[in-house]
Amino acid sequence: MSKPQKQIHLAAHFPGVNNTTVWSDPRAGSHIEFSSFAHFARTAERAKFDFLFLAEGLRLREQGGQIYDLDVVGRPDTFTILAALAAVTDRLGLTGTINSTFNEPYEVARQFASLDHLSDGRSAWNVVTSWDAFTGENFRRGGFLPQEERYARAEEFLATAHELFDSWQGDEIVADRSTGTFLSDAKAGAFVHEGRQFDIHGRFNVPRSPQGRPVIFQAGDSDEGREFAASSADAIFSRYATLDAGQAFYTDVKSRLAKYGRRADQLLILPAASFVLADTDAEAEELAKQVRRQQVSGATALKHLEFVWNRDLSGYDPEGPLPDIDPDLGESHIARGRAQVRMYRDPLATAREWRELAEANNWSIRDLVIETGNRQNFVGSPATVARTINDYVQADAADGFILVPHITPSGLDAFADKVVPLLQEQGVFRTEYEGTTLRDHLGLAHPDTAGAARRAAS
Repeated sequence: MSKPQKQIHLAAHFPGVNNTTVWSDPRAGSHIEFSSFAHFARTAERAKFDFLFLAEGLRLREQGGQIYDLDVVGRPDTFTILAALAAVTDRLGLTGTINSTFNEPYEVARQFASLDHLSDGRSAWNVVTSWDAFTGENFRRGGFLPQEERYARAEEFLATAHELFDSWQGDEIVADRSTGTFLSDAKAGAFVHEGRQFDIHGRFNVPRSPQGRPVIFQAGDSDEGREFAASSADAIFSRYATLDAGQAFYTDVKSRLAKYGRRADQLLILPAASFVLADTDAEAEELAKQVRRQQVSGATALKHLEFVWNRDLSGYDPEGPLPDIDPDLGESHIARGRAQVRMYRDPLATAREWRELAEANNWSIRDLVIETGNRQNFVGSPATVARTINDYVQADAADGFILVPHITPSGLDAFADKVVPLLQEQGVFRTEYEGTTLRDHLGLAHPDTAGAARRAAS
């Protein structure tokens, strides 16, 4: 008996401030005007995607003391944009990255519960931690937390937020219109949390939302991050979008669920994936090469090399050879607020490897950055891309993908018009939304918040 085909989950990431974006293309639009967000969201909903995903930037990144080029338009507030998008969409899920290091459980729970009400149950929270003191300078506490403490805080932060969401068991507060008074259950919204990270008590002021709680995403790839996802998340935002790496990650994370009393289908694996479409595979491959060169200008290549060298390399020719000097291993770093810095834990070894690659292939600095950097995950005709995505999902390399187009806001249009219909014809992607909430779209059960509240009270 053949195994039934898995249904594919698709989402879209608005690529406002990342290395995927091609700013120089004439089709590129604003990354801060609401019309761009609205177009992107409406396209995703027209294609019956599960959700739209927004990242969050808490500080403008710097390199050499100057604002990094991808941040020159600023980084608008995630909650504000998602709340506005709730008014121009009906079914599309609305997912936002909100930091657990510098925020407080009460304010974040209140914002997500409000968004869930505004959207009729379509909110999701990507729980992240902050890793650097540079970002912390914007906040009251300043500084940063070591990795083990960041995840300890994140775990208690999420548990505390769940206590707040669960503090409303139903319609506990009812107005008596004849007398103008309220009949209140004394336990409505009441919470007490005493822990290492938080010591708070009071009454949560937002009634239970349509989903009970927002869907919880997690994006960390460390062992602590994987364990956090297995214990607490509904979905994980993975960076593994190749077949072999995806299968290894999928197997590892899913295998961790049993210790927490969870089934494999209670955590979705959703890698980010970029794509390039054309009428034929050959045309798409040629277009993909052009896109990569657009994504990595000479100036961008030098800045990327500075992540490893930790030196000002602006005097080098990006079309010339790699520097013959070694990386600076000093405590301070030329790039501030850039996650890429953490990717190169042994700069000397990385520099040696890159020099060998460049010499063997006669690559310039720009060539090297293009060839070793992010490549498009799905390249080809619509039929090829649809087939490849389905193959990956059926082979348990993913449960679906969060698509990151290189053009904003129109870069999702061709995928919606040409690839989605092919997946629908194969019977692996919905033709209509069957439910109203994001949990419905993702096949996730609504939490027993009433039961959780009773258990917490006892």
